[in-house]
Amino acid sequence: MTRTGVFTISLDLELYWGVRDTRTLQDYGANLRGVRTAVPAMLELFREYRIHATWATVGFLMFGSAAELRGSLPAVRPAYDDDTFSPYPYIERHETLDADFHFAPDLIERIRLVPGQEIGTHTFSHFYCLERGGGPEAFAADIDAALADARRRGIDLASVVLPRNQYSEAHLAVLARAGLRSFRGNEPHPLYDFTEKVRNTRFKRILRIVDAYANLTGHHLFDPWRAPRTDGLKDVPASRFLRPVDPRLAWLDGLRLARIRASLDQAAARGQGFHLWWHPHNFGTGTGANIDFLRRVLDHFAGLRERCGMRSLNMGEVALLRPQADRAPRSRALSEPGQPGVVH
Repeated sequence: MTRTGVFTISLDLELYWGVRDTRTLQDYGANLRGVRTAVPAMLELFREYRIHATWATVGFLMFGSAAELRGSLPAVRPAYDDDTFSPYPYIERHETLDADFHFAPDLIERIRLVPGQEIGTHTFSHFYCLERGGGPEAFAADIDAALADARRRGIDLASVVLPRNQYSEAHLAVLARAGLRSFRGNEPHPLYDFTEKVRNTRFKRILRIVDAYANLTGHHLFDPWRAPRTDGLKDVPASRFLRPVDPRLAWLDGLRLARIRASLDQAAARGQGFHLWWHPHNFGTGTGANIDFLRRVLDHFAGLRERCGMRSLNMGEVALLRPQADRAPRSRALSEPGQPGVVH
């Protein structure tokens, strides 16, 4: 079989659990409430353009209330040096939790109904692997809880995105033993080498913003056809974070779009992969403008699918690809492989 380019999308579905240690509900509540509008709008686009995507979901979101969640918390929990990283004291302090900010079983069910959508895991508790106290034992308990709860809901998890893209070989070994098949690695450049929070400096964050508009670090393509690691895990590394529309920088959005289009072009021409990711809450405000921008990206991909046979595959599907010889891509579309992470 001839190698073709692959376009992968993953989304980190986390609501307040993903920003709880850095944001307040007062200053970020509008973005979180807007997820209820943004997710259906994205799903409609994905259906229209036949896009397969992975929704890496914090396990807490699958519950309907704080009381239900408390009944399934793991006995072994992280002992972070900085308590603000742990959600467990927060859960203990609040008898009830606002469902709009903390739970989303309705959204998860809606996602599952759209063809090509994979439910992955963003760990059970939004676990920080590289913060002190986030060791492999507590991480294993967290992953076991995520897998067990998903299984109860008829979901077989195959893919994982680790919060803040933090991981070590010890944490990846836990994922492999748990039977997960793919994870989202980091862009292969020091600017994207995420470690503990204190080393994610303001200067690096500014450079990453610039890199979204001008090619400072390359296209960050990956080989979707390579074999998995010896432990069975396949790295489906990130290529680009889809930054939300910023009214202050809207005049530069043509450059931001051109940067993404150029990377897609390179992936299609070389038979490589381009992996775009973001959080649904990034589209929680300015939803219309963000959906319009995403449509322009998907329009470009649709042209490449028609001309070059580029494929839309979620992370679980990329993990199923078999190694192929490095040959030029064909110009017709290919069939898509089977879909993991779906309802039984």
